[in-house]
Order: sequence, then C-alpha cells, then structure tokens
Amino acid sequence: MEKVRVRFAPSPTGPLHLGGVRTALYDYLFAKNQGGEFVLRIEDTDTARYVEGAEEYIEEALEWCGIIADESPKKGGKFAPYRQSERRPIYDKYTEQILKTDYAYIAFDTAEELDAIRAEYEARGEVFSYDNRTRNQLRNSLVLSDEQVQKLLDEKTPYVVRFKMPVDRTLNLEDIIRGKFSVNTNTLDDKVLVKNDGMPTYHFANIIDDHEMEISHVIRGEEWLPSLGLHTLLYEAMGWEAPQFAHLSLILKPEGKGKLSKRDGDKFGFPVFPLNFTDPATGNVSKGYRESGYLPEAFINMVALLGWSPANDKEILSLDEMAKEFDLNKVHKAGARFSKEKAEWFNHQYIQQKSDQELLEILKNSDFDTTLSDEKLLKVISLMKERLTFIKDLTLDNEKGKFFFEAPVSYDEKASKKAWNDQTSAILGELASHLENTEFNAESLKNAVHDFAENKGLGMGKVMMPLRLSLVGELKGPDVPDIMELLGKEETTSRINNAINNFK
Repeated sequence: MEKVRVRFAPSPTGPLHLGGVRTALYDYLFAKNQGGEFVLRIEDTDTARYVEGAEEYIEEALEWCGIIADESPKKGGKFAPYRQSERRPIYDKYTEQILKTDYAYIAFDTAEELDAIRAEYEARGEVFSYDNRTRNQLRNSLVLSDEQVQKLLDEKTPYVVRFKMPVDRTLNLEDIIRGKFSVNTNTLDDKVLVKNDGMPTYHFANIIDDHEMEISHVIRGEEWLPSLGLHTLLYEAMGWEAPQFAHLSLILKPEGKGKLSKRDGDKFGFPVFPLNFTDPATGNVSKGYRESGYLPEAFINMVALLGWSPANDKEILSLDEMAKEFDLNKVHKAGARFSKEKAEWFNHQYIQQKSDQELLEILKNSDFDTTLSDEKLLKVISLMKERLTFIKDLTLDNEKGKFFFEAPVSYDEKASKKAWNDQTSAILGELASHLENTEFNAESLKNAVHDFAENKGLGMGKVMMPLRLSLVGELKGPDVPDIMELLGKEETTSRINNAINNFK
C-alpha cells in the first residue's frame, strides 16, 4: 500500500475560516490514523487577492489548534518549496509538456473580446461558455495556423493556456465520502490552466503540486466537487495516477440553511475564525476563538464533530484519540449545522477537566489584573469552576465572577424585591455584629449564620437571601459561607453595611 500523504493548501487571501480549520484537521487526523504525512502548502498564485500577514496567520492558527504539519514553508521538507509563488520553474516545465498533448491549447482572446461575445450571447438570452461548441470560432491555436500562432508569440501577444475538454465523454468519478457519480464532458468548459502572466491557475498548479509532492488523498471542501472532472482529466493528460478524493460538506449557519459566514458570527455573537484577525486594509478586527476565551482542545474537539461521528457517539476526545478513531468513510455527506451553544458546552467540559492550578496559570497568562493572591484566586476558581464556560467568566469584565473582585454597585431589582423587606436592614445589622467574633472560615460561618437565624426564630431564607444579595448584588453564586471566607471579615462587613445603606 502506498504511503498516505495529504495536504492542506489554503490561499493567503484572508483569515482561516472554521471550514478551513476543519479541512486541515481532517487531513491531519487521516494522516496520523494511517501513519502518513501531513503537508501544509500555501497556494499564493492569486496575487490580486493576496492579503499581507494571512500566511503567518494561517500557520499560527494551525499551531494554536495543535495541527502541526510534517512539511511546510516554515519547516521545509523534501518537496520544497511549499509556496506556489516559488515553484514557477516547475510549472513552466509542465506547461510545455501539456501543450505537446492534445489536451491543451493557446488562446489569444482578450478580456475585452470575450466580454463583447458574452454581451452578444446575453442579448440573445443565452449564456456564453468557452467550450467545445465555441472554441473553434475564437482566437486560439485550434483555429489559427502554426504560422499565425508563431507570429503572435514573436510579437509577445498576451495569451492563456486553456484545457481542451474532450467532446461527449462520460467520466465515471468516485469520491470517498459521496460514492460514485458520472459527468458528461459536454457540461464542462475549457478552463484556463495558465494565466497571461505565465502563472498557473489553481486547477493546474494544484494538480502539478499534488503529483510532485506524492499526495495520495485530496481532502477538500465540496465547492471543489464540480472541478473533479477537470482535475481527473488533467491527471490523464499528464499521464499521472490521480489521488483519491474526499469532498467535505459545508458547515451550515445555526438555523441550518446556507454556508456559515462571518456575517452569521457577527449577527449571533460568535467567532468564525480561530484567532483574531486584523484586516490590513481597513484595520477592522474580526474576533477569534482564542481571544474569546476558548481552550484550543475544546475548539478543535468541537470542529472535529462538525461532520464526523466517532464510535459510540463519544463527544469528548483528545487529538490523539480522534486520530486513532478517524475514518473518512464515517464523515457525513450532509452539511453540519454550527451551534454556538454546543461550542460553549465543549469549552465548559474542558474547563472541568483542568486542575485549579492549570486554570490559575491560564488566568494569569491572560490580561487579567487583580490584587488577589494566588491562594485566593485558587479558592475563587475552586468555587466557580462548575459554573464556568470561559476562564474570563472569573474576571472583572464578567458578571459571573465579578463580585469576588469588587463590591456590587447596584442590586438586581427582581432579587431585591424577593430578598429585602422592612425588617431586613435590622436583621443584617445584627448579623454583622454577631459575626464580629466568628472565625472566618466557611464551616464556622455556616454554623454562626444558622445559630443566628435559629435564635431569632427566622427561616434561613430570611437571612441567607439578603446576605447573598449584599455580597453578590444578585441571588447567584456559590455557597454564601464560601464567599464570606474568601472576601474576609472586613470586606464582608463592608458589603453588608453598603446594602443596608442602599435600602434605607
């Protein structure tokens, strides 16, 4: 059996989308499952759409996800270079080769001439296609004599190289995920293989690089499925064996219709890129999963299950566990609907798996600033861990854990009506005095509050609810004695007094 070699070949035309991350991940998992190699290749022949910094972004994003290439522009490898813009001599050699076959020809039609022909067709209610029906009426080497072609070449007339699509052939194609299907070549046009600047288009460069780099399996998005016929014929034209193909379904919008886009993320409040991306042209920042507080393990686990189901419907898997189980035959044909809630669920699960100390390190490595000691922060983490979706839920900017770091400045209206009445201020004033001589650990405080309520003939709710409201600002959070221990006597008393003054 041939060695499995797969490649992820993004174009540096912007940030890496969720769908691109999934393609790279499936490539990586398949390679690792088969004991093969995973190649990162940068397809930067589209100079008009090139975005400064996009290549570095792609590499950093994959690294953050734990998707490490065996060969790449940065790492190198035996098939270097891994940037298409640096592979021009290789492409030139194969351009000469394909022009010697009956599968390609030179076309001198200008953009203006083709636009004029398109307009004529539209005026007749038809759609123009450069194909086997029209190519013999256009300005190309199939129509012109050898002398005319040579004269135009000598005069440095710009030209493109087009693929000569066979007439009325049925192509029997196969896809690992979608099975067998057929395409008639009469439905396919004569695609440009080499642009007038001498650089190949995606179609030709892609085939050449995959052959040269000994790629055995091509895993890519379903948007490339219509190109499978052309690509299969290109392999035939060059006399090469084609790799096996697997086309991945779309990642769908949360409502299930249409491809997930950045606009959907903006609308529903979730990122569609792994890392923050700053558009060099506008300076606009698109939010990333990393900066939104997602753990890389949670993010990649979530992405893996957008279109693939492991055995026993297990949901929490490490990268190594995924690699052991991954099977292209179990990748779904149908589109996978993205769910913000499910993404958050994964992050919550992975936070629960971390030790308090690990979470403390993550918190300290963020831009979080606090006067609390590590010891107190560990207590906060311990108390709040079960409620956390993100580590940042503990910070001053988030309501979930804000009360640990600063006293409430307002009190939830609904909670206030429920917890506070005319007698509450007097009750809490007496409680504060009662706690003066109590040891400030959770156990002692629990007993002290209980004794106080019993001695006063009060139900625990009459004491605990307003006490929680005083400390937190609402009726949420961990056990009240735990909060009091962490805040300490002085801060607890201060917050009780603040509440009493507020409800006067």
